[in-house]
Amino acid sequence: MNRIPLAERMRPKKLEDVLGQDEIVGDGKILTEIVKKGEPVNLIFWGPPGTGKTTLARILAHEFEADFVEISAVTAGKKDVEEVVERAKLNWNLKTRTVLFVDEIHRFNKAQQDAFLPHVESGLITLIGATTENPSFEVISPLLSRSRVVVVSPLSKAAILEVLTRAVKSENIAVKSKGNPPYITVEALDYLAELSGGDARSALGDLELAISLSDKITKDVVVEAAGKKLPGYDKKGDHHYDTISAFIKSMRGSDVDAALYYLARMVLAGEDPKFIARRMVIFASEDSGLAGNGALSLATACFQAVERVGMPESGLILAHAVTALCLSKKSRATTDAWYTALEIARKTPNEPVPIWLRNAPTKLMRDLGYGAGQKWESGFHLDKNYLPDAIKDTKIWKA
Repeated sequence: MNRIPLAERMRPKKLEDVLGQDEIVGDGKILTEIVKKGEPVNLIFWGPPGTGKTTLARILAHEFEADFVEISAVTAGKKDVEEVVERAKLNWNLKTRTVLFVDEIHRFNKAQQDAFLPHVESGLITLIGATTENPSFEVISPLLSRSRVVVVSPLSKAAILEVLTRAVKSENIAVKSKGNPPYITVEALDYLAELSGGDARSALGDLELAISLSDKITKDVVVEAAGKKLPGYDKKGDHHYDTISAFIKSMRGSDVDAALYYLARMVLAGEDPKFIARRMVIFASEDSGLAGNGALSLATACFQAVERVGMPESGLILAHAVTALCLSKKSRATTDAWYTALEIARKTPNEPVPIWLRNAPTKLMRDLGYGAGQKWESGFHLDKNYLPDAIKDTKIWKA
């Protein structure tokens, strides 16, 4: 029995063997060009799990004939960093480069990240960090400015299928529907790729478990091996913000299919339905506005219903309101006017209110012209400028 996990055994050893990263690997692409030049560059790999960040770091270190040191920000402490620095100093004396790979670098706090700076700056260490979170928010600016951010994309289904095909071939498993085992059906391979969500490590892990369960791997065996897959969705991470952004923009674009799809993704991932409903209330006022009469009332009623009913039934209530908001007419006239009013008010916070609009609680103030000409009548209007004199010709509302 091989104790090394299948995902580790299938890890590519050369850049040309890397699959699904055509934007960064290949002729004229950044990583291939870095290797050609033979000069290590500080890099931050940003991408989802199982897309090859660690693999790419190991390949680069090998290509540079460097001493590769790998630590995880989850478990490493100050002592580990100090040991890496001492090792790098020894390597320096031996004229050997040191490539330090920090997995989940976003988990290091500011002080820990600061500790790398002088050694990165001096060239003692070539740093390659890996993160699933947006480095703009999670990596300190001085470190970010000394590094090149490389986006590592989720693997396409076709790339995952190629990874799985290589794996079953390496395990001497045939791809067929029946006959002498061991074999795996095309349907089972396709389902493994579908379940992976672009994560090669996950796909290989599911395949390995399926192999251990049966030597005739069908879709049913894969279902048993994979169990219930939960969506990769962190309520405080990029997936959360990306999905809610796509949801709002789909409603704004009146695309019912897309809006319902992103709603379903959030619901399945366990997103708080009240959070979704709150965003819909904001949308109703911001985007439907005066054109979508009743949109705000509907969204508010949706929020109240979600509060009182709870899940899973609230999913239907949300879907009802989402569909209505998508199909409602849109107008940002009120929204634009509001932001214009805020901007003008910030610039002119002390402009005096026209005297005839002011409150006149005393005889002296009335004698001075405060509130002059005003009547307590519905729809009463004086043909005067209601705005302060300095901005009397300003147009805020544009119907």
